[in-house]
Amino acid sequence: MHGIILPVFGLPVHTAIMIYIIIGLAIFAAIAGKRFTLVPGKMQSLLELVAGGFLNMVDENMGHKGRKYFPFILTLAVFIFISNALGLVPGLLPPTANLNCTLGLALVVFFMTHIIGVKEHGLKYFKHFVGPVWWLAPLMIPIEIIGHLARPLSLSLRLFGNMMGHEQIVMVLLILMPIAYPLLAVSTALGILVIFIQAFIFALLSMLYLGGALEEAH
Repeated sequence: MHGIILPVFGLPVHTAIMIYIIIGLAIFAAIAGKRFTLVPGKMQSLLELVAGGFLNMVDENMGHKGRKYFPFILTLAVFIFISNALGLVPGLLPPTANLNCTLGLALVVFFMTHIIGVKEHGLKYFKHFVGPVWWLAPLMIPIEIIGHLARPLSLSLRLFGNMMGHEQIVMVLLILMPIAYPLLAVSTALGILVIFIQAFIFALLSMLYLGGALEEAH
C-alpha cells in the first residue's frame, strides 16, 4: 500500500519520502520568504504565530542564549510534524514510523547537545559528568554516561512507537472495513492529536537537552 503514489527511485520508502519533505519545505520557505509583507496576510499571520510560540518556548527552556538555536528547533519540529501528518494520506508512510528516521533525528539532537556544551564552556563542560565532588567520579561518570545515552534511545523509540502503532491500527481497521468505519474515524481523530503531541514533545525535550548544555553550571 505504501509508496505507490510517489516514485521512490529504488530508495527505501521512508528515505524517499524524507527527501520529498525536505525539497517541499525548501521550496515553501523560498516562496513564503519572498511574500512576507509589513501587513501580514492569513498565511503569514499563521506562520508568525507558530514561530512566535516556539520562540517563547525556547526563551523559557533555553534562556537568552538559546535564541541562536531557535531555527534548528523550529526546523526539527516542522519536519517531524509534516512527517507525522503524511500518515493521514492514503498511500504514504510517515518517515517517523521507521526507526532509522527517528533514531537519526535523535542522534542529531544528541550530538548537537554536546557540541553546544563544548562550544559554550570548553572542556569544562565535561566536569558535570564527574559530579559535585571528585571522589564521586567512579559512581557519577557511569550514571551520567548511561543517562545521556538513554536520551536518543528514548526520543527515537517514543516517536517511532507512537507513529508505527497508529499505522498498524489503521491497517487493521482498513482490513475490517466497512464495519470498522466508526473506529477508523476515532482512530483518525486520535492520530491527528498524536501528530501534534509527538512533534511538540520531541521539540520540547530537544530544547531541554540543549538548554542543559547551555547552563552556566556546566
